[in-house]
Amino acid sequence: MDALIHDGDRVRRTSDVEEVAAALAAGQALWVDTGERTPDTDRLLDQVFQLHPLVVEDLWGDRALPKIDRYDDYLFVLMHGVRAGSSARELELSEIDFVVGKKFLVTHHTGSRAIASVFEQASRSPALLARGPGWLMHAIVDDLVDHYLPVLDEMDVALEALEAQVLEGAGNNEDILTGILTFKRSLQILRRNSLHQRELLLRLSKGEFPEIPKAAMPFYRDVYDHFARVTDIVDGYRELVSSALDAYFSMQSNRMGEVMKTLTLMSTIMLPLSFIAGVYGMNFERMPELKWTNGYPFALSLMLAVAIAIVFYFKRKGLL
Repeated sequence: MDALIHDGDRVRRTSDVEEVAAALAAGQALWVDTGERTPDTDRLLDQVFQLHPLVVEDLWGDRALPKIDRYDDYLFVLMHGVRAGSSARELELSEIDFVVGKKFLVTHHTGSRAIASVFEQASRSPALLARGPGWLMHAIVDDLVDHYLPVLDEMDVALEALEAQVLEGAGNNEDILTGILTFKRSLQILRRNSLHQRELLLRLSKGEFPEIPKAAMPFYRDVYDHFARVTDIVDGYRELVSSALDAYFSMQSNRMGEVMKTLTLMSTIMLPLSFIAGVYGMNFERMPELKWTNGYPFALSLMLAVAIAIVFYFKRKGLL
């Protein structure tokens, strides 16, 4: 647990639960970042801030979708940041929880760069902390949304490379298919999350909640506009990935068609040769040429001539 307390013209940083409780009772502006779950943080959330058990459960748990809940004395907001996974085709969502009161902000996260950046800034700037929790949350959310664009730029580069691989691989590379499906799954998760998060940001910018100052609403609307762009980019990427998947299967079908065409031509060439071999292979006693000395070379020459004639015909028709 790490806390910032606005104390006059300076900011105090503390990890002491009693000091946080005293600051809350005195009406001082404060920000508590819970960190890992410990008996002290449980006592802080339950006894000092007196949060609803469902809020505490959401703070420590993992939820797949953003949400916003209004309680008597505070607002609970759950959002997701994004970071690149093991590759540019994979994404990892990082959950950030906000509890916004009149004078306090409680956050919980799993390695969010936005929290770390704003927390460090607030520790050096009493003015930022003094403006109130609504402004602090805006600074975090604004930074969080800004982190989406570099990750999406990396995905754009990876998507271009994937499209080139589809064309070069001619639909015959399972790694390409795996990459397309990984991309598609990541974008599906991101789109489902972004739709709910965009709606959440819209509600924050409409003045629906008293914890958000009226002066901050235009800034929340600006964040909403930026995030709407993220949603549009994700939709565009989903269409490109679907097109790449269709192209992969189309090229795979074309390749299979070429294989079947080759096998068909080979079968067509071999069919008359099999017929000739079958005729000369019949063991009737009075067959013509049965006792002929040149019968065997003649049969082979006939087969060769027929094969050459068929190949020549296919070449003239453009089938070879």
